[in-house]
Amino acid sequence: MGNPGPPVWTVRDGTLVTPGNGPELISDVEVQDFKLHIEFNCGKDSNSGLYLRGRYEVQIETDSEAEPPSHHTGGVYGFIEPYPEFPRKPDVWQTFDITLIGRKVTVAQNGVVIVHDKQIPGITGGALNSHEALPAPIYLQGTEKGHVSFRNIVLTPAK
Repeated sequence: MGNPGPPVWTVRDGTLVTPGNGPELISDVEVQDFKLHIEFNCGKDSNSGLYLRGRYEVQIETDSEAEPPSHHTGGVYGFIEPYPEFPRKPDVWQTFDITLIGRKVTVAQNGVVIVHDKQIPGITGGALNSHEALPAPIYLQGTEKGHVSFRNIVLTPAK
């Protein structure tokens, strides 16, 4: 028996599932100002994130309770904490509706605004590059532990 290779993303019934400690999933499309609707389901003791323009991570987790609030689900990692913060509910489908215009972000989780029109001060760890004025892809983080599922991803230009 040979080495099975690195973990890979899977698709089950139209749902993308992170591999856990595997690669990122990066879109072919590059965007500037946009609205993103996405449904996610974070497993127990799992961690992932959405990289807006490949530079600013909106966190998804069930394993970071002891870390600063900006590392919690819905926060912009290292910069902006979500408020109000939802309780961690592993294995439950939830939604994000995110608008990014320039460096101002609004995040609604399950229909409740938890980050309102806040300026992101800079790129977060894991950013594809630091060219903040340029369009870039969206990416789903696959390098962290556990499994997070994504479905019903809709990306539209912001007006």
